[in-house]
Amino acid sequence: MKKIAFSLVLLFAIISIHAQETPKDSTKFWTKKGNISLLFNQSAYNKQWLGGGTSNVAGNFGLNYDFNYKKGDVVWDNKFILGYGLSKIKGDEKTAKTDDRLELNSLWGKKAKGDWYYSIFFNLKTQMDSGFDKNEVRISHFFSPSYFQFGPGMWWKKSNNLSVNFSPATAKLILVDDHFTQFGPSFGVLQGDNSRFEFGASIQGYYKFNIMTNVSIENRLNLYSNYLENPQNIDVDYQMNVLLKINKYLSANVAVQAIYDDNSVQAVQVREVFGLGVNYGF
Repeated sequence: MKKIAFSLVLLFAIISIHAQETPKDSTKFWTKKGNISLLFNQSAYNKQWLGGGTSNVAGNFGLNYDFNYKKGDVVWDNKFILGYGLSKIKGDEKTAKTDDRLELNSLWGKKAKGDWYYSIFFNLKTQMDSGFDKNEVRISHFFSPSYFQFGPGMWWKKSNNLSVNFSPATAKLILVDDHFTQFGPSFGVLQGDNSRFEFGASIQGYYKFNIMTNVSIENRLNLYSNYLENPQNIDVDYQMNVLLKINKYLSANVAVQAIYDDNSVQAVQVREVFGLGVNYGF
């Protein structure tokens, strides 16, 4: 299963590279920008503290990297996101995972008219480490589950900070390890299987703006409807990242993510991470 997943990613990368004309000096057509953050949270209480509380420490690592191509009427935007976090509560033997994301978004477009482009997009979402429920039962691990989406469409790009992509013919592939479906379905994959194919429509929106000096908000919204089964049940993935820049190296970050996917759980999943730490842009 892992070999199939990596092969799909590799195949996409090869096709994408060869689909572009390679100029003698290609660096002028590429814009690259990234951000690395290390966030820390810590609470400590002595024995005499009467207000209650448990000492704990937590840390989060984040990488957000954009590498975009533009030449003539062709644009190709790519975003790579990696996030990982752990927390340790005093008295607990094990650490708990607070964040774990591995995501690649790639959107190729050829200008049609005005701010509109003919487009093809690719998206990969997965995680790097094992996840456990409240009963310490493992419910996920590296690349299981992993979600792939691919499809043509139309892309409205007003600027690098505001765009919407519409894809009415999106193929979606969900991969899980065999042992997660040994005794029943998992993440929409039927018992005994390790993959699920869907075909539907997707909308991807991106909006970034500054609310004041050194305070920016990045919004990302992904909607998906499966034509083949319950198209009225729309999968929603909304992410908001707030960056409060203190100086060149210090920042406060707030990340909020809300997911609804009835194949996983028929409820809204919410994740929130806040921290103060080191921030480095490159």
